[in-house]
Amino acid sequence: MTHTIPVPAAIEHSPPREKTATPHYAPRGSRRPRWRDRAADPVFNFLAIGMLVVAIVVILYPLYFILIASVSEPSEILNGNVWLWPQGFTLEGYTRIFSDPTILRGFGNSVLYTAVGTIISVSAILCAAYALSRKDLYGRTFFMLLFIITMFIDGGLIARYLVVRDLGMLNTIWAIVLPGAIGVWNLIIARAFFENNVPAELREAAQLDGANDFRFFLQIVLPLSKPLIFLMIMIHLVANWNAFFDALIFLNDESKYPLQLVLRNVLIQSEVSAAGGTSAMDSYAAAQRLGELIKYGMIVVSTIPLLIVLPFMQKHFTKGALLGAVKS
Repeated sequence: MTHTIPVPAAIEHSPPREKTATPHYAPRGSRRPRWRDRAADPVFNFLAIGMLVVAIVVILYPLYFILIASVSEPSEILNGNVWLWPQGFTLEGYTRIFSDPTILRGFGNSVLYTAVGTIISVSAILCAAYALSRKDLYGRTFFMLLFIITMFIDGGLIARYLVVRDLGMLNTIWAIVLPGAIGVWNLIIARAFFENNVPAELREAAQLDGANDFRFFLQIVLPLSKPLIFLMIMIHLVANWNAFFDALIFLNDESKYPLQLVLRNVLIQSEVSAAGGTSAMDSYAAAQRLGELIKYGMIVVSTIPLLIVLPFMQKHFTKGALLGAVKS
């Protein structure tokens, strides 16, 4: 038997209660921006783009000026007429540079020294940095201290020359690529990279799979370190390509001179060769004119190879610089 609870008539016939609207509060961050906020982004973009354009002009214009000056008449350069376009177009400087048969030989020597020196330096730095990044290396603090001391204490040029001579490396390629093969600052960057990006758990997992230290370094660490490798390659490419002082000190055979030393000798010879002119004033003016043309032409010739190679490595250079920037 079902019992029904009686409902009072007042409740049964009462009209439906109207729904009251719940007040809606707009989130604090969705309020309409003020005029200063709306104008901030365009102003910032304008200032940022303007500063970037100024920086690009400041960096690129000297290179452009050297290029147009190398094909302009030196008198126009001295008078200040060369600033946007070449004036008095001439290729005499390049003709004088490439007419010397030692230029191509010096270019080949520079390519050889740069390639061998970069391979040796990058290989030595990667191996040493990885070993010093391992916490289980006995005496790693002592070895790192020995490297750091060389940054502040140097035996000098005479001691360096005597060491190279006693090792029998004078007038050889090894006198150019071996003495400065390891840069301590680059070693510190590479060591910090390995410490921060190669965890010990990864090595333990590789050891459980049967990989020894050499296999772990070659097949796991190096593929993970491509940004660092490209960074080191770029640094040593530029350093080895522009180096000429070691060749000037340690090389006696002109057939082994790098391009930078050859161009230096060409510039000196061009200034001396004008001494057989009709008069002292004519000789001096001719030497000055030819020297200016060769000077600008030498800068262009020695810079073009780097300008061709480095843009292809820019992406890896930026990433590698950021990853290796944190040093413990």
